[in-house]
Parts: sequence; structure tokens; C-alpha cells
Amino acid sequence: MAVLQLTSASTSTPTLLRTVIVDDEPLARDLLRGMLATEPDIEVVGECRDGLEALAMLPELRPDLVFLDIQMPELSGFELLAQLPDDQLPAIIFVTAFDHFALRAFEVNALDYLLKPFDDQRLATALARARQRLVTPGNGEENVAKLQQLLAMIPGTNGHRQRVVARDGERLIFVPTETVEWFEADGKYIQIHSSMGSYTMREGMYRLEAELDPARFVRISRSAIVNVDRIAELRPWFQGDFLVVLRSGRQIPTTRSWRGNIQRLVAGG
Repeated sequence: MAVLQLTSASTSTPTLLRTVIVDDEPLARDLLRGMLATEPDIEVVGECRDGLEALAMLPELRPDLVFLDIQMPELSGFELLAQLPDDQLPAIIFVTAFDHFALRAFEVNALDYLLKPFDDQRLATALARARQRLVTPGNGEENVAKLQQLLAMIPGTNGHRQRVVARDGERLIFVPTETVEWFEADGKYIQIHSSMGSYTMREGMYRLEAELDPARFVRISRSAIVNVDRIAELRPWFQGDFLVVLRSGRQIPTTRSWRGNIQRLVAGG
């Protein structure tokens, strides 16, 4: 997340904060856009009707600030955040009708939220906090950490991924994890090898590994995570490693750093 200077030393003109509104309710978007129109440093550069549309638009718009509804069709606000790469996470102000537990989770992690319905004063408070975060050095990494902690606290969001989202040109493809044979790291991208086909997603292996069901997926090397149900056999390999043979016939060697994962898999039957 970029660190912004909110005023220019020579002109004292506010630097515009590129802002996106993500909400499935048209009236809610209209209301918020109207309220933001009175803020001289806010430039609304886009609106998204649901999380799926936001997933496609946010990488292009690269906003500084996003007003994010939580309960949306197709892809919830939390699911959207889980799909965005860490380097594309802007400052977030949640717009929610969630219960007190969720609000407490926002507060514990020092994240701003607007509880529907909200007024001008509450919006002004949230904006002031967002501006402060955006001008504080090092807040990009802290923002990512806080969002990840929030996702771990909210009921229903700390479970394991049931699907991953891949890109096929301009299309976004939902791939159920149960159809995936294995994930293969490829630079900044991950190749998804699935019974539905092969697709590409941009995400880190460590983050993906942490969000997959460990009873179903096992990491066997720096570049490979395999579906346990798709393993046909294990063959001894060099210096204590294994050759993992998948049901498709694909053979993938383990490496020393992840050898223990396979040993635990064997020990567990």
C-alpha cells in the first residue's frame, strides 16, 4: 500500500485518495457516494456491485481506500480480501450490519467499520483514521497483518478454502479445491492442476498452504502442494526423500524441508 502525502507543501492542496465503493445495494452505494462528495480529498474512482466484480476491478484501479460491504452475493467481503495478493491490499473501511462479535473483532484489530445505518459524523471519524494510517510509514505491512488477524477471528472465515479463483484471460474461474490434483509454484503465480483444467492464479504458496485443509492437502516441496486423495503411491527417492506418484501418473519429488509432511502423512495412515 502506498504511503501518501495528503497535502502538498507548495500548494496545500489535498492529494486525492483514490477510493472504491464495494456494496451490492445500489441505494447504499448512492448514499455513500453522496456523503463522500463533500470530502475534498476523496476521489471515487469506481463502484463494484459484489465481491466478484471487485476482484476483477481492484487490481486495475489500485485504490488507496476501499469501503467494503461484508455480506454480498458470489463473493463476500472477507472472501474478497482472502483472494487479493498482500501487495494489492488497500486501506479498508468495512461497511457492515454484522453482530457485536464481528464489531469487537474489528475493534481488537484496530480496523475501521461503519455500522449501517451511519451518519456524517461517524463517516468523518472513519475517514480521519484512514488518512492517518495512509501517511504513517510502515503501515502497509501492519495493515496486511491486521486484516489477516481479522479473518482468523470472524466465525466462518477461518475455515479452509473450498475454492480458489483463477484467471483465464478476462474471465474469473472458480475452481473447487476438491477438484485440484496439485498446485505448482511458478514465480509470482501458481498453476492449478485440476480435473476442470489447468489455470493460473496470482498468490504466494505460503499463504495458500495456510488456508488449505491440511487433512486434504500436503506441501511436499517449495513448488508443490498435492491433494492427498490424488496420491497413488510413494516411492523411495534420494537421501530419504520420496517420489510422490499421483493417480494421473504425474511424479513429483519431495524435498528435504518438507520431508516431514510426507512422513507425518505416512504415520497417520
